[in-house]
Parts: sequence; C-alpha cells; structure tokens
Amino acid sequence: MADVESVAIFGSTGSIGTSTLDVIERNSERYRIEALCANKNVALLYEQCCKFEPGRAAMADAEAAAELARRLLASGCKTKVLQGSAAQEEIASSHDVDIVMAAIVGFAGLKSTLIAAQCGKRILLANKESMVVAGDILIAAARDGGATIVPVDSEHNAIFQCLPCALAREVGITESINSNPADTGVQSLVLTASGGPFREWSMEQMAEATVAEALNHPNWSMGSKISIDSATMMNKGLEVIEACYLFGVKESSVEVVVHPQSVIHSMVRYRDGSVLAQLGRADMKTPIAQALAWPGRIDAGVEPLDFRQLQSLAFEIPDENRFPCLALAREAMRAGKSATGVLNAANEVAVQKFIDGVIGFTDIARVNRHVLHSYKSEAPQSIDDLYTMDQAVRRYAVDHIDDSIIPGLR
Repeated sequence: MADVESVAIFGSTGSIGTSTLDVIERNSERYRIEALCANKNVALLYEQCCKFEPGRAAMADAEAAAELARRLLASGCKTKVLQGSAAQEEIASSHDVDIVMAAIVGFAGLKSTLIAAQCGKRILLANKESMVVAGDILIAAARDGGATIVPVDSEHNAIFQCLPCALAREVGITESINSNPADTGVQSLVLTASGGPFREWSMEQMAEATVAEALNHPNWSMGSKISIDSATMMNKGLEVIEACYLFGVKESSVEVVVHPQSVIHSMVRYRDGSVLAQLGRADMKTPIAQALAWPGRIDAGVEPLDFRQLQSLAFEIPDENRFPCLALAREAMRAGKSATGVLNAANEVAVQKFIDGVIGFTDIARVNRHVLHSYKSEAPQSIDDLYTMDQAVRRYAVDHIDDSIIPGLR
C-alpha cells in the first residue's frame, strides 16, 4: 500500500479544483486534503472544508476569508483560515504538502506555482499562464528545487502520455525537457482543438456574439476565462507556447488541428511515420487522475469510451483569419519570452472587458494584436520584472481600450 500523500489545491472552487476533489474522494486511501485555496467563493469553500476537513484554507479576498472563518467556527470545523498571497505562499512551501494542484486561472497563479517548484513539490500544472509567462524561470526553479511537473491540461497531458519519457517511472518532466525530443524519434507534437462554439461562424456573426454564446462550449465545462479563450482560440495559442516550454520543442514543431468531437486529446508524430494518440471522454477528471497517480493509474470516475457510439473522427486546419489569436500566440513565442508575457496580460484584460460588456468578441483579438505590436519591453530577468511588466501591460491595454484608440474598437 502506497503512503498517503497530502494535497494542496490552489483554485479549489473552480472546475479543475472541484474535479480534483472528486477524484481524491474516490481514492481517499491514497490522498488527503491538506489545504484548499480560493479567491472569494465562500459558500463553496465552506462546503469543501466541512467535507474534507483540511488543515488550512486560504482565500485571496480578505472579507471572504473573514466570513469563511466565522462560518467554520460556528460549524465546529477546525480548519484554520488564512488570507492573501502570503497565505498561498505559505501553503505552497509547507512541509505538510506533497502535491500541489496549480489551478488558479491566469497570471495570478504564477507565484504559488513558482514557490512550489522551488520547494521541490510534485506540481500538477493546470495553470497554463504560469508556463506562458515564465516558462524558463519555472522550469529552472523546478529543476533546481527537485520538483516534478506533470501537465494537467488535457492536451499536454495527452502528449505527456504519448511521449517515451512518460513511460519512465523515475523521470519527471523536469528531466525530460533537458533532452531533445528529436533524440527519441519525435517529429512533432499535435495539439487538438474542439474549435469552440464559433467554429462555423463567420467574422460578421462573431462580431455580434454575446458573452453567453461565447461561454457555451460544445464539449467541455470550464470556467469563464478559459471558455472565452477557447472561443477565440487563444487557449490553443497559449497551449502552443506551454508545449514549447514543457517539452523543449520549437514553435514550428507544434501542430494544431481542429477535432470537433474532442475524443483524441492530442498526438505525437514520430520520424518513422507512427502517430501515437491519447483518447478518452471529454472529462478533466481523466488527466487529473493520471497526473495524480503517475506513473501509476487510479480510478477517475469516468465512463469508458464506447467506440460503438463514435460515428466519425473529423479533423480540420484552424482558420487563423477568423481566429487570429492563434497566430498571435505563435508570433509571440517566436519573438521571445517578454512577448508571451505581454500577450497574456493583454488577453486577460481584453477577455474581462468583453465579459463586462465593454468591447465586442472580435475586439479581443484587436486588443491583443495592438498591445503585442505596440508595447515595448525589455526581457524580464526575474520574477519581480515579470510582475512589473504584467502590471504595466495591463494599464497600457486598459488605457487604449478606454480611450477607444484601437481602430474598430467599440
């Protein structure tokens, strides 16, 4: 019987966090919850604390933390409530934590992920923005700290399973990225994309798209930011950047194909003509369970894929004219690490402005293009430089949106 491992979930009230708790509940003999971290969803975090009884719970919002503490005290739950970024850092570095699920959405998840890497944790990486913004820094920290990073994004997890390094029991991703994937016969990585809710929409239709329509993903149940990114295909662009850092390949070695059925989650091409693919239902509990148990396997609570129900598996080349965010992400990766950080910051601002009704759906790409091409920055040399640049880019993007300088902006 394997020792029980302690888990901290950063972003426990989001879709990845709740799915992780479901998988852990099914495998309670192997895992226990040591800490839960959330932003300000008091009601759900309260329920999670009462059910799983973690030693600590942290909330980014001070008022939310105070309310959570009041409720837990009244219920008799002994979970200690912490507040703010310092609390997240404390949990990420804690000796009581073996595994960190990094599922905070956006740039906000970087600091806790980096600290977990420096402290040698096993990191289940669901926060792609950390790798997009600070790939070199995060990989170096994991290597120096003796951490293991296992990707949870369904596409990168699929590639991880299809690469030779994923079969080596003693080797984590922090070791595999030191070698050239071509040495193992890998020709290219193939990321699959569902195409999102607007796969067949014209530019004119997308210009009038509502927030509700953009959030209505055909296959996956995700948070609002990721759902909007999927609709613009920026999500796939960010995944291209993440794949380059995670697996040590050039941008030109990462293909993207639209696969509307979301049955094949990604593939690896080999020089001998072989293509290995990972298939499964569109359920994030599968990659979560794989990352938790790697190199073993555990029950994810996911129904087996029924091949009798598969009518067809279709593939298309993504249309970068209708979905320019994918091309912008590739451009940023080729330009260098400061450009990927600039693009990520601009995109987070633009997506929120769309959700708030300030700009239209197609304006997201316009904002991203304008900021990427016009904002000039020195390459960040440290994590502090990254934070400074991120805040400056956000102000720059907001100023241009508010001033309606960008041509065509509503």
